[in-house]
Amino acid sequence: MAEPLFQQLQKLQAEFHGHPPVDRWNPDLCGDMDMVIKSDGRWIHEGTEIRRQPLVKLFASILKREGDEYFLVTPAEKLRITVEDAPFVVTQVARNSGDALQQLLFTTNVGDVVELKDSSQWRLRDFGAPPQPVPYLEVRGGLQARISRDVFYQLVEWALEENGHKEKLFVHSDGKEFLLGSCN
Repeated sequence: MAEPLFQQLQKLQAEFHGHPPVDRWNPDLCGDMDMVIKSDGRWIHEGTEIRRQPLVKLFASILKREGDEYFLVTPAEKLRITVEDAPFVVTQVARNSGDALQQLLFTTNVGDVVELKDSSQWRLRDFGAPPQPVPYLEVRGGLQARISRDVFYQLVEWALEENGHKEKLFVHSDGKEFLLGSCN
């Protein structure tokens, strides 16, 4: 039988070697790069989508946020890029059902695995037209991921199982509750 998703993600998280220390790299700005991270998570360079996932992951590993701006950085270069919404999208969620203390693990479109532990990682923000409150998860260093619609519906299902039909829906992870939204 296949290993449950939660255990698979825990192993990936443990094996993951981390990202370059972009928070310690502060070269001078070299200029702007014609690169856009679309709101659906696609990376576009000079009008063409980057389809090679290893290249997208490489760029994602050297992405840095300063205020409301995003940069690709190395120890010697810093190039500003455009991010339409959040640089990442959460594409998968798993929980360790059955344990006393439920944990949620999220996977992004670039392979980051993030455990939801702290309220500072989670916030609701307006997205779409008309604007609707959507959860966002901090991945690392101020870089956020928007929770995809599929993952959101999975979280709503779990929240309904846990909370019944109350006015507000919460999911639980690491002993804390995180607001998904209102049932109105």
